[in-house]
Amino acid sequence: MDAVQQEILYNPRDPGMRSDPYPFYARLRETEPVHLTPYGFWAVSGYKETAALLRDNRLTSEFHRDPKWAEHRGGWESPVVSDTRMWMLMLDGAAHRRIRGIVNPVFSARSIQQMVPKIEEILERILADLGSGEGIDLIDSLALPLPVTVICGLVGLPVEDRDQCRQWTEAIGHVVDPALSEQTQQRMNTALVEFRAYITEHLAKRRSDPQDDILSRLAFAEVDGERLSDDEIVANVLLLFNAGHETTVNLIGNGMLALLRNPDQLQILRDHPELIDNAIEEFVRYDAPVQLVARIATADLEVGGRTIPAGSKLMLLLGAANRDPRRYAHADRLDVRRDDIKPLSFGGGPHFCIGTMLGKVEGRLVFHELLDRYSRISLTTEEVLWRPHVNFRGLSELRVDLVHSS
Repeated sequence: MDAVQQEILYNPRDPGMRSDPYPFYARLRETEPVHLTPYGFWAVSGYKETAALLRDNRLTSEFHRDPKWAEHRGGWESPVVSDTRMWMLMLDGAAHRRIRGIVNPVFSARSIQQMVPKIEEILERILADLGSGEGIDLIDSLALPLPVTVICGLVGLPVEDRDQCRQWTEAIGHVVDPALSEQTQQRMNTALVEFRAYITEHLAKRRSDPQDDILSRLAFAEVDGERLSDDEIVANVLLLFNAGHETTVNLIGNGMLALLRNPDQLQILRDHPELIDNAIEEFVRYDAPVQLVARIATADLEVGGRTIPAGSKLMLLLGAANRDPRRYAHADRLDVRRDDIKPLSFGGGPHFCIGTMLGKVEGRLVFHELLDRYSRISLTTEEVLWRPHVNFRGLSELRVDLVHSS
């Protein structure tokens, strides 16, 4: 084991992890599913162990309380750490329930079903502009604009500002990466200050002119007679942009790449469009839009035959767990007919991603329309570009040739 550990079983900054993390995950699972890395944190890669830990109340998400974590993001008083202290993603117990309880109704099954016609309208405009031809970038032309347009409308921000909002979100999205360069840290804090000022301006408008959107809901909602502060509202709108945008972009891009690299599965979906909902679950399992979540142990834990001391930091490797052969037969194979798919890609327990249903609905509509409109979709090149995130896994570009159905 010592010799293997010296090779470093898990290094989130290894360039190979970005292009294809799954061989690294396989070796980690086979060697030590619960592994203490040389960097001081525990990496958990098995499905059973990860699923249990996501629901274990002896783990906390409140990373902002860790001085080293805060220091690596600019310090306790930095814009990023100041805001993340109010993110429901990084709060537990009553503090988490207080904010999530206000936002939950916006993302209920009923609310999202009511949004479908609007999403279809947005998608129709995007696809009309997309057209057909060679070398079309599906990320820039489709996967990015759709969810950011939807989330702008949901929150109550002008759609014409979507590109700027997307740029801010991209920079802030590094906040939960295990390690940050000084340049990334500075860019993240600058983006947060600018995005915060922008949202604050629109929040003030909603106080005098409420609309049917999240900003208005947060501005006037009460929990036990208490309203959220402006700082809490702005911080959690920032979070919703990351949660409601980044994951959907990656679902669409990763799912399409998986289909194009597995043409037999693409043909199955063309022949059986009723399988699209199941295929979305398989895309999310096969190449998870979110690769990991971080937690801190508040008590000693026994996990997979290892003792994890209180105070330890854990990386729950969702992407690795989804490919665990103990849970899924032929786990490295894309199978849109697969039964009993329960991916961990959107977390679990109290912190299960609030925008999961919205992202899946957007994904379903996108794949249905693409397969219906185009008789041929093929990769222009096998070379693809991945974005430089550690926690999110998504393409920065996906160039395809598109031929309209006759």
